[in-house]
Amino acid sequence: MGLGSLNFLSVFTAAIASFVFGGVWYSAFSKPWMDAVGMSPERLQKDRGSLGLYVVAFVALLVMALMLAGILVHLAHGGLATTLRTGLISAAFIWLGFVIPTMVVNYAFHGARHTLTLIDGGHWLGVLLIQGAIMGWWGVR
Repeated sequence: MGLGSLNFLSVFTAAIASFVFGGVWYSAFSKPWMDAVGMSPERLQKDRGSLGLYVVAFVALLVMALMLAGILVHLAHGGLATTLRTGLISAAFIWLGFVIPTMVVNYAFHGARHTLTLIDGGHWLGVLLIQGAIMGWWGVR
């Protein structure tokens, strides 16, 4: 069971859903996020208004969805059924074991405010849970 057996529609749907989630998340937390990074709304529009940044973000989310799908395929190959539960647990473990520790270390050394770690860390948890839920429920193969 190689990656050629992936359900690419579920992977693409997971990437789109998590991209939309990011828009909603950062719209809801735009003011505290800007305060945490020390950015004015005017500077945000000038520096971060580029379409290219959104393309990079979507491609990154697509890569994340592909890698999570690959993990779920390997779990299925080992005899573990691909379910909503499997998708959510796998996503949560990836966040807890890899994403948030990396962020905490990087943000600590950068001197970032704790608020930024909470906002960005919450975003990545939401992204992974959404992707895990979609691919676990829908299936990855």
